[in-house]
Amino acid sequence: MKINTRFHGEKEITDKEIIHFPKGIPAFEEERQFVILPIDEQEHVFILQSVTNENLGFVIANPFVFFKEYEFDLEEPITSFLELESEKEVLLFTILTVQDPFPESTANLQAPIVLNMKNNKAQQIILNLPHYKTKHSIFSQQSEAVKG
Repeated sequence: MKINTRFHGEKEITDKEIIHFPKGIPAFEEERQFVILPIDEQEHVFILQSVTNENLGFVIANPFVFFKEYEFDLEEPITSFLELESEKEVLLFTILTVQDPFPESTANLQAPIVLNMKNNKAQQIILNLPHYKTKHSIFSQQSEAVKG
């Protein structure tokens, strides 16, 4: 099937590539089908592109690239809803807020996207952990890691 995208133009995708958000994404509940598209030469940053709305895409990244100590427990209702049987089926992403200049960009660690790679079912969850916020600087973390 072909989809139109804001940043990639027209793309050919397969049904196997479609990620299903049965509950949608908070504030975008009507959008339930997305695809992950690469961003040029970035190997850890992607676009989570709506299949039905070419103007809706989120910049996402593997949070562990920027935040090595990031961790939380997935509660049973989430694992059941996503039909997760093993940790090996889980893929995590965080939504980035891209700034100009890019080094001022932030990551939302309070609301990660949890994806079951086995069935392509996903959900953005809200963590009630005080040390995770919606705007964590991704580059200050890297520079702190380099200093340490």
